[in-house]
Amino acid sequence: MKKILILIFTCLLSSQGFIFSQQKIWSLEECVKYAIENNIQIKQQSLQNEIQKNSLDLSKFQLLPNLNGQASHSYSFGRALDQNTYQFYNQTLQSDYFYVGGSMPVFNGLQYYNSIQKNKYQVLASQQDLQNISDNVGLNVALSYLQILLNKELVAANENQLNITLQQIEKTRKLVDAGSSPRGNLLQIEAQAAQEELSLITQKNLLETSVLTLTQLLELKTPAGFEVVVPEINVDPNAIVSGNIDDIYAIAEKNRPEIKSSELRLAASQYSLKIAKGGRSPVISLNYSLNTRYTYINNQTNAPFRDQFKNNKNSGIGLSMNVPILNGWQVNKNISNSKLNVETSQYTLEGSKKQLYKNIQQAYTDAVAALKKFNVSIKAIASTEESFRYTEQKFNVGMVTPVDYNAAKTQLLKSQSDMAQAKYEFIFKTKVLDFYKGIPLKLDQ
Repeated sequence: MKKILILIFTCLLSSQGFIFSQQKIWSLEECVKYAIENNIQIKQQSLQNEIQKNSLDLSKFQLLPNLNGQASHSYSFGRALDQNTYQFYNQTLQSDYFYVGGSMPVFNGLQYYNSIQKNKYQVLASQQDLQNISDNVGLNVALSYLQILLNKELVAANENQLNITLQQIEKTRKLVDAGSSPRGNLLQIEAQAAQEELSLITQKNLLETSVLTLTQLLELKTPAGFEVVVPEINVDPNAIVSGNIDDIYAIAEKNRPEIKSSELRLAASQYSLKIAKGGRSPVISLNYSLNTRYTYINNQTNAPFRDQFKNNKNSGIGLSMNVPILNGWQVNKNISNSKLNVETSQYTLEGSKKQLYKNIQQAYTDAVAALKKFNVSIKAIASTEESFRYTEQKFNVGMVTPVDYNAAKTQLLKSQSDMAQAKYEFIFKTKVLDFYKGIPLKLDQ
């Protein structure tokens, strides 16, 4: 019985935790943080960083001496030479051979040193790639988050318009029943309500789609129960887009990870060229070895294993030099390809800078345009609201047709939608510009 009670209590706690998780309301900062922690592409790049670090370690280990051991046991039949006495025997001979030896690089045209430097820059570039991916994920999350907020406003605007129409249907029905208005007016307004209901459903579907998009960016299994914080966002009509394109670019060029990554890869390609040129240099190595052996001959007096192992020891040390003369033009072609890779890296850096400038230029232009559109929309809403109230009053006394009434209401909805879209476009683009300035993504709440 006690176990059953514990099981029930555990289930209750689990269900409460599930309900709590479903009722969690996500802020933009929480969404960005969660997406970065769970994004598959970021995890893959993190693994790539570890691979680059391993490559750096391997290039460092190339400077260390190498040491290898060997042991063998062999049988010789018939006439065989005893390596201990250098006499021939026509008997079965068994031999054990033990060897330890290796080499250490002394000079190879600084190829090992340049390999270390190249891998250092590749590690740093990989880290910048990781930061760039994280930044892009953050921007995509912010865009999806603002899209949800926009769709929520548009749903609310459509619901408000539908409620006005439904109220007008009731008023018109009373007028029709009283004989003060033709039945055609009621039918036209009911048709308008049906159209507005369809528009509302469409807008709700767009809201659900935007929620799904954000939850997929967060790698959540389902959008069910997902809600975001809806801050009160106001745009000052007197606001301006601060700074200018060149000033923002000057800041971004020094700090953006995509620029740093291209610069670091250019440096890595230059070290690759040095490595290729090092292939023309002689390679000098220090060699060393220690070996011994044991021999056993059937029907002969054999010295004990310990004595032979000790007495047959032999060691050596020496220098060797390998001079490249002709290797199928591989060295020259490697140098040529490395030079081309340096040029490619230079073009990549130039392209990254130009693309960054274009992105800032586009975001700045869009922000200015959105602000202008927002200010115009404020004036449009003020006039369309007044026009709609006037038209509604005239419609209530039968002075205008349902067609004119619906046209005024539709124009009001369009003005409200235009202002909402302009507002969120301005907010997103200004956040992008702030992001290029190094300011973290955040909504004022």
